[in-house]
Amino acid sequence: MPFVTIQVTREGTAPNRESVTAEEKAALIKGVSELLLNVLNKPLESTFVVIEEVDTENWGWGGQPVLEYRQQLADKRK
Repeated sequence: MPFVTIQVTREGTAPNRESVTAEEKAALIKGVSELLLNVLNKPLESTFVVIEEVDTENWGWGGQPVLEYRQQLADKRK
């Protein structure tokens, strides 16, 4: 019985969105489940997929909160 956890940042995929949409989550669940069926022959009904949304202030990158790190990268590109 596969149990898959997908972690995504709570940012959305377009301007003015603050999270992944229900439709995007459904596509992730379907895609992961079908991948496990096609690659490992795991039946869809035995595959569990959990999507966790992580607030941007709850993770970091490069030793910094992620928003600070991204700003630093953007400043370097200017």
